[in-house]
Amino acid sequence: MVIVILLLLVPAAAQDRAIWQEWGIKLEPFVPENPRAGVIVCPGGSYHWLDYETEGVKVAEWLASEGIAAFVLKYRVAGKFEFAAKYRTIVRGHRHPDMISDLQRAIQWFRCQYDLPLGVMGFSAGGHLVMSAGEFYDTDFNGDAGGVVLRPDFVVPVYPVVTLSDQRYVHKRSRLGLLGEWTVLRQEMRDSLSLEKHVRADGPPVFLLNCVDDPIVDYHNSVLLDSALTAAGVPHRYVQMQTGGHGFGADPAKQNQETSAWQGLFLQWLRDNILTDE
Repeated sequence: MVIVILLLLVPAAAQDRAIWQEWGIKLEPFVPENPRAGVIVCPGGSYHWLDYETEGVKVAEWLASEGIAAFVLKYRVAGKFEFAAKYRTIVRGHRHPDMISDLQRAIQWFRCQYDLPLGVMGFSAGGHLVMSAGEFYDTDFNGDAGGVVLRPDFVVPVYPVVTLSDQRYVHKRSRLGLLGEWTVLRQEMRDSLSLEKHVRADGPPVFLLNCVDDPIVDYHNSVLLDSALTAAGVPHRYVQMQTGGHGFGADPAKQNQETSAWQGLFLQWLRDNILTDE
């Protein structure tokens, strides 16, 4: 297996805000000394764009401050222009499986660099992406894993998109961004990527969080996922908050008193369930 590594060489002092182009993917590293674990962070943005600062950089900075190596993944999305012009009706553009291919490549890269527990954390559509990685890891979307384990050690979907088939709760913009203008019409594709339909008993532990008053992604998306995880016997914690809305990430300016607690709750869960030898 030959993998070309494209590494942008930058001064060490600048690396905390440098984008590494590694193995054909774009990662921004936030790596403390002697990290205890690693997390690949996937911002949301309806599979059309990335909320890069609130759900990417600020999340990674917080994780690094807690001794966790964080890497913000700039995975491929449909694009803002596509959202307005719908050019994918005539050209392919970016669509499934590009997004999960990028995340699996990032997992593969991490496994080759570090011997640490690895989690994937995503927000909104990014939550759908990381949970997909926790369900479809037996499928090597790049075709060259070479024995590298693609299963994350834990998954953290925060106010995630979950269902693509339940019309009561589906977030249509994310479904369109993922599937494209023609594929979105196919019910079998909607079902194949509806996460509540594909939870597996041997899936990784999950920390799931959302708010009942979410005005963007109906909170029942997380209820469906929680029910499926429970039915399959997957170890998980579901934190359902009453207020806080959507898109707060790790930005104190966008959090309220209730949602400001989620980061501490996650860290406690991580210590209790993943970093148990500390």
